Amino acid sequence: MFPRAMDNATPAQSDFIHLARDGARGFDAVTAQFHGHAYDMHHHDEWLVGVTHCGVQDFFCRGRRRQSTAGRVILIEPGERHDGQAVQADGFRYSMLYLPQDWIRQEMGGSDADIGFRDTLTDDRLLGQAIATACRALLHKAPQLAVDAARDQVVRRLHLHLGRAPLPPTAPAGAGVAERAMDYLQARFEHPVGLEELARAAGAADRFQLTRAFRRRYGVSPHACQVQLRLAQARRLLRLPMPPAQAAAASGFADQSHMGRWFRRAYGITPATFQRGRTNVPDGIEHLL
Repeated sequence: MFPRAMDNATPAQSDFIHLARDGARGFDAVTAQFHGHAYDMHHHDEWLVGVTHCGVQDFFCRGRRRQSTAGRVILIEPGERHDGQAVQADGFRYSMLYLPQDWIRQEMGGSDADIGFRDTLTDDRLLGQAIATACRALLHKAPQLAVDAARDQVVRRLHLHLGRAPLPPTAPAGAGVAERAMDYLQARFEHPVGLEELARAAGAADRFQLTRAFRRRYGVSPHACQVQLRLAQARRLLRLPMPPAQAAAASGFADQSHMGRWFRRAYGITPATFQRGRTNVPDGIEHLL
């Protein structure tokens, strides 16, 4: 059961709920804003980890009412009953991840019999930032590499709250792991690729080892490299010239607007401006190699 706006909400209150689902891995993300009553007492089968962005998020859990303010993190176990409401006129806004039990079990070493959240409300700002980043990645349909990397940041911080020691440092990768990952990305840059797939292809022990080796070798994350490869292809296609919508699809972007956002971030111009004139932007990623 996800949060629901009540029937007496008015447009002036600007209540909203945005939901995104990663069907392949069973994750859900919600960003919502409520004024007044938000949702009734209920429970979930998933582990809930959320961050309050603004306002006061009042909720009942574990026998008493609690209040989460900006930057604080809410942690709710499967089966724990809770509700939610605003206690100030300006309401509250928050983001929440719904993490499947089997994923948490896997990340905790294959068993969740002896783990649980020590507190249901915490001031772990780094975890709050990681949750917000992961929710944005899902809600904005970021490439799978970006979604995986964001979730990895969440799980690393969750080890501090689930009754387990932090993840141990990842052993250094063997020779060639980063280079093999780069080759794999170059050959498939227009296709969706996840960190686990990339780790297997590169011969890394796991996705954590891969990410560290790749960043150490090339100075960027696998996702950032994938975006650069896609942008390079888009520039080549725009110069043909190919219509921007077709260039976006052929380069691996979700659509033309998605390509446009990355173009402006990388070069400060739109694809249309690039197509009309000449720039001094290099086509390759030789600076990474």
